[in-house]
Amino acid sequence: MSTSRYAELLRPVSPTVLRYFAAVALVGFAVDGGIYAVLLNLYLVRLGLGPELIGLVNAAGTLSFALASLPAGLLGDRWSSRTLMLAGLGLMLAGSLLLPLADLLAEAARLPWLLAQMALLYLGLALFFVNTAPFVMSIVAGTQRTRVFSLQTALLSLAAFAGSLTGGLLPALIAAATGASLTEARPFRGALFVAGLGLLVAMLVLRAARPELAPDAAGAPLGRGGIALAIGSVGGLLALIALARMLQVAGIAAMSTFFNVYLDSQLQVPTAQIGVIIALGRLLGAPAALATSALTGRFGNFAVVIGSTIASAICLLPLALIPHWGAAGFSFVSVIGISWIRYAASVVYFLELVPPTRRALVSGVTEMAAGICFTALAFGGGYLAARVGYRELFLLSTAITALSALVFWLAFRGRTPAAESGVASGPG
Repeated sequence: MSTSRYAELLRPVSPTVLRYFAAVALVGFAVDGGIYAVLLNLYLVRLGLGPELIGLVNAAGTLSFALASLPAGLLGDRWSSRTLMLAGLGLMLAGSLLLPLADLLAEAARLPWLLAQMALLYLGLALFFVNTAPFVMSIVAGTQRTRVFSLQTALLSLAAFAGSLTGGLLPALIAAATGASLTEARPFRGALFVAGLGLLVAMLVLRAARPELAPDAAGAPLGRGGIALAIGSVGGLLALIALARMLQVAGIAAMSTFFNVYLDSQLQVPTAQIGVIIALGRLLGAPAALATSALTGRFGNFAVVIGSTIASAICLLPLALIPHWGAAGFSFVSVIGISWIRYAASVVYFLELVPPTRRALVSGVTEMAAGICFTALAFGGGYLAARVGYRELFLLSTAITALSALVFWLAFRGRTPAAESGVASGPG
């Protein structure tokens, strides 16, 4: 990407957008790719859970996310996206601080506690993230949306990079300060508490954001009967969007759920090294996300989604076929970066297929579909890994990811955005 292109992307944005960016970055640092992504499963291993129960705990969260996503979008239409985002942060804060108390409970109470707190945490995540895209679409003019989404994904990736590094280092620092062993749960509990405190700051920052509607974002809110009308009027399109999204995320769902468990239990990779690998993946996501605007400007969102999906499937193969931390690390770093490109391109493409009054609904459908896929891969993947191995799990998710490119092409070829057509190709 040229220097002028970076200057175009990084020119000043409004204070509201900057505060929104800060809140999203703190969520990335704490939960979505940062500290929790590195340490949660390792904490569960220290509690004595195997891959089946680790998959079950993760599935409780992603199922909660899936079930809450569609209502979150509809509620965002009825009230406001910002209100739902603040509520989501509150629930995430509660779940993230309560979950690490599991090792203090009696052994029989630990699994129910973990399941309940994961459900609470991911309920909040659904309320927050389902409403981020409609929030941006409402406060940013059409010609700037791809730029803002690119900056958001880049910032989220950098925040997750910082969180991953922090997560990899915190247990050792806490263990050294307290005299605990890294085979115990205590150091991991303390590190997870740090993540929860980051969400408190995110709430305060987002509360200070006072949005103003972009000129082209106005639309009548859903009234009584509006939910049924909204779903009925675009039902076929919503089904296609949900199917495409569900298949797209299969590879990253399996990888992100079991990558750290695979390295820790199968390849005996140290926690700090796992944190560095995950952090590198998040770091690469930043330039990849910033490149999205240039790629969509040249090829269009439709082509970028297909190309990035195929590239993800190819890059997953080393993880599945080569039992070495280097091959696994290459897959993780590559797929995370490519996935940011696919996400930024697909979210704008999907939301612009419908009028402004249906965008929160579509956002809810896409995140619900992703949550269903993550749930299936977390729950079923844990049992599959325990029965036949991680290789077969990763190969299956790779095949589904490759299939999703064909499904997306068949479902959406020839479709044009219902909103302004110039948005889909980026700012130029």
